[in-house]
Amino acid sequence: MTTSNFPAPRYHSKRRLAQALSVLLAVLVPATGLFRIDPMAGALVVLDRQVWFSDFFLIAGVWVMALSVLVMIYSSAGTVFCGWVCPQNIMAEWANHMTHKLLGKRAEVSLEGDAPLIAATKDKALNWTLLGSAFLAAALFFALVPLFYFYTPQNVWSFVTWRSDPALATSLHYVYAIFVLIIFIDIAVIRHFWCRFACVYRVWQHSFRTRETLHVTYDTSRAAECEKCNYCVTSCFIDLDPRKTDIYDSCINCGDCIDACNRLNVKKQQVGLLKFEVGERVEKREARIHFRNAGVSLSARSGWMVVVATLGAGMFAWGLWTWEPYHLAVYRAEVQQAEGNRDYRVALSNKRYEPGLVTISVQGLRPEEYHLEGETVALVGAGRGSVILTVSKNLSHGLHSLVVTATSAQGWESHFPIQHFSEVEQGR
Repeated sequence: MTTSNFPAPRYHSKRRLAQALSVLLAVLVPATGLFRIDPMAGALVVLDRQVWFSDFFLIAGVWVMALSVLVMIYSSAGTVFCGWVCPQNIMAEWANHMTHKLLGKRAEVSLEGDAPLIAATKDKALNWTLLGSAFLAAALFFALVPLFYFYTPQNVWSFVTWRSDPALATSLHYVYAIFVLIIFIDIAVIRHFWCRFACVYRVWQHSFRTRETLHVTYDTSRAAECEKCNYCVTSCFIDLDPRKTDIYDSCINCGDCIDACNRLNVKKQQVGLLKFEVGERVEKREARIHFRNAGVSLSARSGWMVVVATLGAGMFAWGLWTWEPYHLAVYRAEVQQAEGNRDYRVALSNKRYEPGLVTISVQGLRPEEYHLEGETVALVGAGRGSVILTVSKNLSHGLHSLVVTATSAQGWESHFPIQHFSEVEQGR
């Protein structure tokens, strides 16, 4: 390998940056209103707007686009999500780092180890206390992240500072304590055991791999240089031999084995024998000559996934265009279908998280034939309000059609038609 090909790429620092950004993004997405769930309203929130099931195109568009993007990522990059973004791996790798720092470079206390391995010089109560405190602090932090998907940052701050907030569930502190306990156990003893033997999500990603999916490739022409060397194997926390990867294996494309091999070759001004590659493996291509349809190609899958993603984007755009900031409903105020009931409740819901003012009017009746409790309804952010519409008892006998109209200063308008039957006969 010539010096012109040096230095070799390094993935460790880049992966750590990607992991840090993924944790930050996991908080910012709900905190900024891009996506979260409002438990009080029982609705999804997209772009700081309540999305009800009646907003079908907005919901369907988001899911179709998300699934299309995920399929494309899995098809092109394989299980790179596990190695670069997965929160379980982030917590496990951090726990390994803290364990090695406080209990020794080869310390092993997780569920995977045959027995606890602790450096004799670091097997002290202080080190164990610091390690346990670090794990507890991490558990307290990671258990807070899911709260942002159900509450606003102001609500979360009230929860952290133990301030009274009517938006918070009364049992939330107990639920949070359970999550802290689960995460603490996960960090302390489970770690990568989950990834190797229990992660269904990683297995599910395998179903989207193609012949050209990103993988670690080995330079067999230089195989003599790595005789009796297993440094890349020992650096892999999935316990794989990176020199023998296949289309379907447990590799998570973290790049640690590539960095390890490069470190050994740096003094020779050479890159290592391992590298990332997108494309079909040579040996697999030769073996497939007699089987033309063996496996799905990346280009074939990309074609129809682009179509699906475009469809999802169109549905999402249409959903945003047709989305209504308020919802109007009119129904009997007290007992539905009760005989002689002349009261109707005009109910309004604000689907935005900012105050709004809605004006109510009635068409189909003369002003003296009905009474409206109020012509305007002030709504708080994501709030509800109503006024009572009373039809005159002197309305002529028969079926009367009327329309309740609601308008806002922003240009929104909605109509709700109702049929009112008056039993009062003329002359009575």
